[in-house]
Amino acid sequence: MSGLCFTVCITPRSSFTAVAGIFKKNVTPFNMVALGRGTASSELLNMMGLDDTEKVLGFSVMTESVWKAVKKSLQRELQIDVPGAGVAFTVPLAAVAGKTALRVLTRNTDYTRGDESELKDTEYELIITVCEQGFSQKVMDAAKKGGAGGGTIIRARGTGTHAAEQFLGITLTGEKDMIFIVSRASGKAAIMESIVREAGPDTRAKAVAFSLPVTDTAGLRLLEENE
Repeated sequence: MSGLCFTVCITPRSSFTAVAGIFKKNVTPFNMVALGRGTASSELLNMMGLDDTEKVLGFSVMTESVWKAVKKSLQRELQIDVPGAGVAFTVPLAAVAGKTALRVLTRNTDYTRGDESELKDTEYELIITVCEQGFSQKVMDAAKKGGAGGGTIIRARGTGTHAAEQFLGITLTGEKDMIFIVSRASGKAAIMESIVREAGPDTRAKAVAFSLPVTDTAGLRLLEENE
């Protein structure tokens, strides 16, 4: 998926509105915002100029050109380069589950489909699925039918642009569930196909799934032994 990346922005909770606004302003159609808590010691927080550990996590899928604009906005409006203001990074997408999901993720952008991620030799991939709140178990059941061993669920709020609030029957705003599943790259397709079939955009779950390359892992010995 050359040119398409998953962006993560972590800032103090006080920047919640600003982060959502920056994503919206740069017309990224698919955005999620969740709350988290940092685990750094109070001494380290003081050294970095942070007065609390509450964080806002912004997740978005965007093209490389949009990321450049978002990065400039983060630097200009949030001074993200200043210690304590936050951090942002991108990861290239490896795959998107289905044409409908791809159209949702790239609506109103200059995306042109190219080759898959240049990180082609990764043994594992992280499958991220976003669905309507309350349907995470349906997604997990579908993923397990496809061969997944388990996953992690977090609650998030969609902050898509007004023009993208309704697209192909998928509401891009409101409360959402995000499911993170690590799988072998060789088994990724079966898992994603099962999610689309059982809980995809044409179902009540309205799930959209994509995957990111994983360069290394720890703690997956049971999965490796089963295979």
